[in-house]
Amino acid sequence: MATGKVYDDTTTPNPKAPWFTVPSQNLDKVRFAIKVTEVLLSFVAFILEEVVNSCLSCAALYFFEFVSCTAFLFTLLLLVILSTTLHTRVDITCWPSLDFLYTGGVAVLFFIASIIFASDNGGSSLEKSVVAFGLLATIVFVVDLVMFVKSRGSPFKKDGKSETSNGPVPVEAPPETERLNVDAGRA
Repeated sequence: MATGKVYDDTTTPNPKAPWFTVPSQNLDKVRFAIKVTEVLLSFVAFILEEVVNSCLSCAALYFFEFVSCTAFLFTLLLLVILSTTLHTRVDITCWPSLDFLYTGGVAVLFFIASIIFASDNGGSSLEKSVVAFGLLATIVFVVDLVMFVKSRGSPFKKDGKSETSNGPVPVEAPPETERLNVDAGRA
């Protein structure tokens, strides 16, 4: 038994639906470009760090390696999830909060890693370029945070209204002021 045209839109999957959705409710075109830049700068910082062949104190280099590699991989993952329809298949409803906290955390970690590596390296031009790309990546992550707040506001600020999952909160009707027609003699 074939379903009629009336039901086709709701019951059959649309194979032509786009999988890449920018702009979307979670990512606009400007922030998409910023996230791509974050991925590229994190990757370049990681590759440059890997090329360094000697270190005075390797702990600073290893910390920078960890931060740049983590930033590259997780930002790429977040970019893919938010710019495709995958975010609808994952059971996470707080994407704005997750994006904001992740971006802020990576910005802080990149800044700390860059400062530590800048203070404890051999001073070669390669090591200076690693620090420069780390600081550039930090700046881009901070720009992403600023653009997020400018376009969407804080993801943690509530309007003071309670939210429900079944629609808006009903407004209570004022109490009735008219009395019912009651026969005064019967009371």
